[in-house]
Amino acid sequence: MYPVLFEIGGIAVYSYGFMIAIGAIAGVSYMAIQGKRELGLTFDQANSLFLYIFIAALVGGKVFLLFEDPSYYMASPAKLFKGSGFVFYGSFLFAVPTMFWFFKRNKLPTYAMLDIMAVTTCLVHMFGRLGCFMAGCCYGHPTESIFGVIFTDPACHAKPKGVPLHPTQLYEAFFIFGVFLLLLVLRKKRKFYGQLFLTYLLLYAIGRYAIEFFRGDLERGFIIKDWVSHSQLIALSIFAVVLFVYRRWSKRNQVALHKKPI
Repeated sequence: MYPVLFEIGGIAVYSYGFMIAIGAIAGVSYMAIQGKRELGLTFDQANSLFLYIFIAALVGGKVFLLFEDPSYYMASPAKLFKGSGFVFYGSFLFAVPTMFWFFKRNKLPTYAMLDIMAVTTCLVHMFGRLGCFMAGCCYGHPTESIFGVIFTDPACHAKPKGVPLHPTQLYEAFFIFGVFLLLLVLRKKRKFYGQLFLTYLLLYAIGRYAIEFFRGDLERGFIIKDWVSHSQLIALSIFAVVLFVYRRWSKRNQVALHKKPI
């Protein structure tokens, strides 16, 4: 694909970062508009929230990337920031506590805000996976199916080059887009505040667990070699925890038009 879109004055503009930027613009726009419409979220609050989340996601994504191959990145720390991407679950696990902290600090209705953030996250995540596809990272196993994509650019991360690979990045992007549409439909029919957020987590955990079987970037690490990857273990853990939380929130966060969101 095209890991580097173009260069300006010797400075490379990476396709991954470019797509993340588009996703961020789409995400913050939705959050600002929907947040103001539903909860009176101010433009300054929306910008500040997104900035905090962006910093937390950046740190978390890079920390988990470091864990994938500590010796490689410790030998050359600059590689962490030079077109190497992020680990989504790392970004997620750092971003969620940041959101809770921000909601509490600004006295925003936590669970109703989480529903807005679920849709926002889908937008950013979907464009991020398209960026992965353009950069050639998070690539799949070789395949003879009609879905196979051949990566040839020497700068892309995919291996081996010149061989059809499962476009796992696109699989995930399309899956997240489906979740995004579902959340928009469910938003008008939700039974309790936080339902969209928990639904996103449950569905993504299922989708990510399945897509991992097609992934070919083995350096991401396995708990049980060739059977259970780090991401699959995290997905299973999140699924189990969210099922428990879903039951609790469904009883106490009931949506009622005459009550203020919580």
